[in-house]
Amino acid sequence: MTSARAKAVCTIVFACATSGVIAQPYPAKPIRMVVPFAPGGNVDINARAVAPALGQLLGQQIIVDNRAGASGIIGTDAVAKSPPDGYTLLMASSSIMTNGPALYPKLPYDIVRDFAPVGRVAVVPLVIIVHPSLPAKNTKELIAVAKAQGGKLVFASAGVSTTNHLIAELLMLRTGARMTLIPYKGSAPALIDLVAGHVFGHVDQISSALPYIKAGRIRAIAVTTAKRAAALPEVQTLSESGVPGFDASTVTGVLAPAKTPRDIVQKLNAALGQVLAQPAVKERFAALGAEVQPSTSDELAAWIRDDLAVWMKVVKQAGIKIEL
Repeated sequence: MTSARAKAVCTIVFACATSGVIAQPYPAKPIRMVVPFAPGGNVDINARAVAPALGQLLGQQIIVDNRAGASGIIGTDAVAKSPPDGYTLLMASSSIMTNGPALYPKLPYDIVRDFAPVGRVAVVPLVIIVHPSLPAKNTKELIAVAKAQGGKLVFASAGVSTTNHLIAELLMLRTGARMTLIPYKGSAPALIDLVAGHVFGHVDQISSALPYIKAGRIRAIAVTTAKRAAALPEVQTLSESGVPGFDASTVTGVLAPAKTPRDIVQKLNAALGQVLAQPAVKERFAALGAEVQPSTSDELAAWIRDDLAVWMKVVKQAGIKIEL
């Protein structure tokens, strides 16, 4: 065989092998789902609730990767800058999708431009919780204690710019009661310090707070949604207990880096919808006080734009200014 012919044969073989790799159907390897908060919080719980079944449907393992720090900005930025090939996803919450962007004018990413929404996962009510030693059993008593302490009542926050933080700010704005908010790297460490009595209150998602409430280790004061939560039917809403019109919750959803191929986004959305329709998955979310609410990619994109506009207005009205 001549040198030229041998070279041609090698080129053809290489091209065939390469096209075979390229033609491999997605996904051809494990997928990483980044959670931009510490393990144990609401976003982490959501990721671990869907990852196993999603992996089974797609035929590849979904690896949950906690990248906590800077109120979720570190993990979110890592996904924004990942290759848009469908192998790096973000389990995001309202704090990532709308609250943080409303608060921070100079994020290292643009939540609308730098991400391709895959689909919504669930909606989770939040609950005002306090340490049992605090002499407050309802909203009016909590407001009275906070005012009596002149802003020195220490509350935990899941992190600056999180939904938990922004709802706490809105609560203070609506009631005139000030608290000292201490930011943590997620709900889980904040809850640990609340249970230990190192802080006296917290605004948290029911999904992560519920086990501690049921065990009597913390006290539920009120839920933040317009209607009572099915998981805590005996706990009043803020609207019922003296803060009329208050309605806020956490939405979770899956995002991919921008420019991820549309067919991959659609395949992920279809698989996510199938997972969220499974009775066992629905029951798991319901047990955590969350309501499964799947959506199309376009529906999640529209919600992000609309909710971002709402919270930008709240931040402006409250005069909240936070710099990175």
